[in-house]
Amino acid sequence: MVTLMIMRHGESQANRDNVFTGWSDVNLTSKGIQQAQQAGQLIAASQIQFSDVHTSMLKRAIMTANIVMEKSHQLWLPEHKSWRLNERHYGALRGQNKAEVKKRVGAAQLHEWRRSFTTVPPLLTTADQDRRYEQLGVKIPLGESLQMAQQRLIPYWQDQIAPRLLAGHNQLLVAHGSTLRALIKLLENISDDDIASIEVPNGEPIVYEFDAQLEIKTKRLLK
Repeated sequence: MVTLMIMRHGESQANRDNVFTGWSDVNLTSKGIQQAQQAGQLIAASQIQFSDVHTSMLKRAIMTANIVMEKSHQLWLPEHKSWRLNERHYGALRGQNKAEVKKRVGAAQLHEWRRSFTTVPPLLTTADQDRRYEQLGVKIPLGESLQMAQQRLIPYWQDQIAPRLLAGHNQLLVAHGSTLRALIKLLENISDDDIASIEVPNGEPIVYEFDAQLEIKTKRLLK
C-alpha cells in the first residue's frame, strides 16, 4: 500500500482572529508553530517516509510544511508549491471578521457562504496584483465557491500527486481547510450536501492508505 498524508497548516493569525483569509498571506501564530512541530514529531515517531511534499504558494502552509519536515527529519525532500493548492478565495469577505459578518447578514447566509459547495461569496470588484502569480500567468480570482476551488485543484491531483502514489511513493500534502475539504470530497466521493459538515482541523495529520488502484483502504488521524 501507499500513503498520502494531508494536513491543514497550523493556526494562522487570521484563524486566531476569526477572519476570512483566502489568498491573503498571513503568518502562523505561536500556537500554529507548535502545532506544526507536534505534527512533525508524530510523523517522526510513525516512521512514515515521504518522497515529496506538496504545498500552496501561501506562507502559512509553506512554513508549516517546512517545520513538519524539519521535525520529521525529512527537510531535504523535494517541495512542490502550486497556486492550485491555495485556499479558496473568499472574495469581498476577505479580511472581514466572521462574527461581524454574521451580525450583518445572519447565520443562515454566513453558513451558506462558508459551507455550501456551489455558492460563490460576494466578489471583489478588481483582482489583486501579485508577482508570484503574474510569473505563472495565473489570473487571481475575484472569489470562489468550494466547487471552483476543487476544479482548479483536480488537475494538480491528477498530474502531480496521483501518478507519484501509483508509482508507490508516499506523498505529504500541506494545504488549507477548504482545499483539503475539496480533495476529501473527491477522494471519498462525498455528496455536495454532506461536504458542508466536513471540517479539517489545524495541524492534525490525516493518513490515507491506498491500494495499487488508488482505492482507499484505510483512513486515520495520526496520533
